[in-house]
Amino acid sequence: MQSPTNSSPPWHEALERTRARSPASFEQWFCSVQIDSLSDGVLALTARDEFVRDWVKTHFLPDLLSQLESVTGGEVKVEWRVSNDLVSPVCEPKAPRERRATPADRVVPSERPAPKSDRSLAERAGLAASLNPKHTFANFVVGPSNELAYAAALASAGGGGPRYNPLFIAGGTGLGKTHLMHAIAHKVLEKSPRARVIYTSAEHFTNEFIESLQHKKMDEFRARYRTECDLLLLDDIQFLAGREQTQEEFFHTFNALRDADKPIVVTSDKYPQQLQRMPERLVSRFTSGLVADIQVPQLETRVAIVRKKAELEGIPLDDAVAVLLAQTVKSNVRELEGALIRLAAKSSLTGRPIDVSFAEAELARVAPRRPDVMSVEDIQRIVCSHFRLTNADLLSKDRHKSVAFARQVAMYLCRQRLKCSFPELGRAFGNRDHTTVMSAVRRVEELRAKDPQVNAHLEAIEQRLASSED
Repeated sequence: MQSPTNSSPPWHEALERTRARSPASFEQWFCSVQIDSLSDGVLALTARDEFVRDWVKTHFLPDLLSQLESVTGGEVKVEWRVSNDLVSPVCEPKAPRERRATPADRVVPSERPAPKSDRSLAERAGLAASLNPKHTFANFVVGPSNELAYAAALASAGGGGPRYNPLFIAGGTGLGKTHLMHAIAHKVLEKSPRARVIYTSAEHFTNEFIESLQHKKMDEFRARYRTECDLLLLDDIQFLAGREQTQEEFFHTFNALRDADKPIVVTSDKYPQQLQRMPERLVSRFTSGLVADIQVPQLETRVAIVRKKAELEGIPLDDAVAVLLAQTVKSNVRELEGALIRLAAKSSLTGRPIDVSFAEAELARVAPRRPDVMSVEDIQRIVCSHFRLTNADLLSKDRHKSVAFARQVAMYLCRQRLKCSFPELGRAFGNRDHTTVMSAVRRVEELRAKDPQVNAHLEAIEQRLASSED
């Protein structure tokens, strides 16, 4: 077994190559990561918490493994452990801390004097360490798929325009929700450095709530989230599903902040009406402000994203390669950026320029093209576009004839094309009963057989669905 990285020559070389790509970001995250061992092709890593682990896994690990495998000449697998006790982190923290910060500790101190100045500094450092310095509004590529979410997020940060409270940002994995959350925090702190900002995830909110219950510190927990908070940013609200006590606590926290006119921004991979095992009173509060969705970006936006990432990372990139990447990776911005970083890493290791032939060969090896799979969300989006409705309209309780018909058409097409079960479709359309879906499918089948106008609508939508699968 090899000793920890810092004294291992292969590790030292791989780490230094990875660090060179983005030194500030590398040091920011690897002060919370420890390399335990490298033995028999297995790399053992310890992260201070799940947030750090997931971030490093997504943004640094592909490049780091590529560097390491080129040095060792063999395949390397990774085993993660999460522990707050790091004896020898890869990098030393730049700012002194009275205690090690966790993602649930992302709070900027109050305008009121803190008991100890060093504690205030530590809390600010805790928030700063959790925010990616590159995730700003200036670095966010805006296109038709995300312009509403961008404008609403900017307004929530005091950047102009009407501010909606709460702001609920919905979208699939890797489309930019967390980028906007970080950008809001950066913008607020730029204008008010001592603003009391809490940025955390639903998972950490739950863990902190449980810990406060166990140690009889609920008064401190409630004061922190309800009265000592100027802005609450909560990621991945869907993880509160089924956690009744935590939902109850968050319900009262939400009410306290909104009554005090303190901004609340929430993200989720589902629309509010699609959240399962979530009480109706919470869902209604999520929809009482603005629900802004982020869709899969179109080709032009994906090309712009690739160019922006290349600019930020200092990667020389031809327009033809940017287009090739955007055409190959369609559904996930994070995967798109990861593919670019991988090309850059392979280019630096082999000394080959990043041209079209190089990119095609590498992408075919690591990310072979596969046909996109149509989803319920895809059909809902295309139906909404055809009938000029929003997704919120489609999933709402609105029984207006035009909205109800569009909803029935979407249910029918999902049933026909995806073979989803009736209960599954009921959950996907605002937690409706499966009998409602059965009735909708039967009605559209009947109308299609006898109403030429309905049939024309269906044929137009089916043509768009078919073209989107090509």
